[in-house]
Amino acid sequence: MTTETQGTTIDPAEVARFEKIARTWWDAKGPMKTLHKFNPVRLAYIRDQVADHWNRDTRDGNTLAGLSLVDVGCGGGLLCEPLARLGATVTGIDPAPTNVEVAKLHCAESGVPVTYRQATIEQLVAEGQSFDIVLAMEVVEHVADVDAFVRACTAAVKPGGLLFMATLNRTMKAFALAIVGAEYILGWLPKGTHQWDKFVTPKELADAIARGGLEVFDEKGVVYNPLSDKWSLSRDRDVNYMVVAK
Repeated sequence: MTTETQGTTIDPAEVARFEKIARTWWDAKGPMKTLHKFNPVRLAYIRDQVADHWNRDTRDGNTLAGLSLVDVGCGGGLLCEPLARLGATVTGIDPAPTNVEVAKLHCAESGVPVTYRQATIEQLVAEGQSFDIVLAMEVVEHVADVDAFVRACTAAVKPGGLLFMATLNRTMKAFALAIVGAEYILGWLPKGTHQWDKFVTPKELADAIARGGLEVFDEKGVVYNPLSDKWSLSRDRDVNYMVVAK
């Protein structure tokens, strides 16, 4: 670990786990294949919520123009690049150095302007940085202190801005599908990717966000259809869910 991650909510074991598979981020058939299939749903949700909040047109391909955005725990940049293509000024941060290295290399090859840093959201807040849009997608369940992490994320949101978070609900259904099914039976994710006791319920997450001064105004579940091999938004938040707060 570098000194950059000391004194933060970073869990060193989680960082090490993702370091092992960092170079496979952009392999749509590799360990991240489920995330590749999941990505279109996340992107559409973010785009549509932003368009509604700032009265933008989702059809012009430039919905996020003029807005600053930070993706906390950006991994290899799977969300950063398409959001930059939609016009946002994007910063991607991650505590794992190989993730940042892979993300920088890929954006250089694709020609998409994204700024990547090996850093934590606590660092950016300490530097006085804030953004119109803060993303923490599939990150909360990997941190050492949920309240402290959420507090840092809320502090990074500019007045009038939005905070997006996505995580896994702490239910037996989530244990059965997201861990036993996805990791051990279907092999969608590397074994040990998730720990059930670190999952966060929607109420726990909304309460933590409220303590940071923001209010959740929309929650959506995300479910997988094995027949179509696609993910979609749903009222069912028993396993995967996303929230947006202002």
